[in-house]
Amino acid sequence: MDENAVEWIYDDGKAVALLIRAEYRPEKSTFPTPSDLPQQLGFIVYRAGERIRAHSHVPIERRLVGTAEMILVRSGRAFVDLYNAKRELLATREMRKDDLLYVFDCGHGFRMSEDTVLLEIKQGPYTGVSEKECFGQ
Repeated sequence: MDENAVEWIYDDGKAVALLIRAEYRPEKSTFPTPSDLPQQLGFIVYRAGERIRAHSHVPIERRLVGTAEMILVRSGRAFVDLYNAKRELLATREMRKDDLLYVFDCGHGFRMSEDTVLLEIKQGPYTGVSEKECFGQ
C-alpha cells in the first residue's frame, strides 16, 4: 500500500482536510478521523462469511456548526484547490477515480480536467446557494 495514500492537509498546524487515495486498502478496520470532527470516516474490514447483524441507530441529538463534506470522484479527474480562512490558497491536489476528500475546515473549489462525476456527502438538507460564500474564480 502506498504510504502517501492518506494525506492530512494543514493550515498553520491545524488539520483542515483529509485526502484518501483510491489505493488505500487497510488490512483491519481503521478510523482515520479523530472523534472531535463533525463526521466520522471509517474503513470497516470484513472477511468472507462474516456478517453485520441487522440493526438501526438510536436517535441522538447532535449539535453541528458548519458543514463538512466528503467528496468522492466517481469518474474522471479534477484538481481541488483548498483555501484557508483568509481565502488564501493552501494546497492543490489532483483527484482521480475513487479518491475521497473530507473537507471540514477550509474553503475549496474544483477544476475538472476530464468529464467528472463527484459524489458529495454532507449534512442536509441543502437549502441552496445562500449557504455558500463564493470567492475567486
